[in-house]
Amino acid sequence: MKIGEIEVHTLRTGEIRLDGGAMFGVVPRVLWEKKMPPDEWHRIGMTMNVLLVRAPGCTLLVDTGAGDKEDDSFRSMYGLGEPRLFEALAFHGLEREDIDVVLNSHLHFDHAGGNTRRDESGRVVPNFPKARYFVQRREFEDAIHTHERNKASYFEENFKPLFDSGQMALLDGETEVAPGITAVPLPGHTMGMQGVLLESKGDTGLFLADCVPTSHHVPYPWIMAYDLHPTVTLETKKRVLPKAAKDGWVLFFEHDPHVPSAFIEQDARGRFHVYPIQRWGADPTEDAPGAAP
Repeated sequence: MKIGEIEVHTLRTGEIRLDGGAMFGVVPRVLWEKKMPPDEWHRIGMTMNVLLVRAPGCTLLVDTGAGDKEDDSFRSMYGLGEPRLFEALAFHGLEREDIDVVLNSHLHFDHAGGNTRRDESGRVVPNFPKARYFVQRREFEDAIHTHERNKASYFEENFKPLFDSGQMALLDGETEVAPGITAVPLPGHTMGMQGVLLESKGDTGLFLADCVPTSHHVPYPWIMAYDLHPTVTLETKKRVLPKAAKDGWVLFFEHDPHVPSAFIEQDARGRFHVYPIQRWGADPTEDAPGAAP
């Protein structure tokens, strides 16, 4: 896909299963289960979709999935599939050393786990040795100083070694990290969460991270119970989505197992309609490795 002169590929880094009720908050089960049927443990199946962005002079990743550092018990609890990030990068002819920038939307384990890996000695090292990592300062501070409501989502091994070594830089608000590629605050899920705005030759795309994790979360009330500040999420959606609809932005959904990107339209009654641009197959082996068709 092209956003003007910016080349964008959606990569499917693996599967994850989370509680359906938590994923849809106040929305009644009778509504959400028709769209995303749960398994016997009430979990819905999702993917961890990241962006590979190629712009002049810069090869960039937006988020890195869950990685491979966690044990089998953890992976079973969250239904984590086999990590596929590097398989997906290889499909596009890339290796670890080819990534210049990693933009973390936020530092939850399913978004930042692939930032680092364990080497043969068990030491945590960067997965992308030549990359500069970026995250919002507010997000980093919240990840370091956790509380009972958020500590299960943050693992310091995914980010603190990068900060300590100077490889991770902290942003303060909206920041252009490369020409046409801008980190933009999307608070609510966490107060420090950011999306990524892509702008080139009059075209625009927005990676929504967990502000709108799937295409089913586009309607205003469909907000996760996982969000620490759901009314702030609502404000963010009301600020962003009407503009995206009016101006024809491409929207990228990080956890949608079927629709990684779409356009939206808003009708006269204020309701949004989703028009998929890409679709995943139900079986991850149906598509080229990690790449949207």
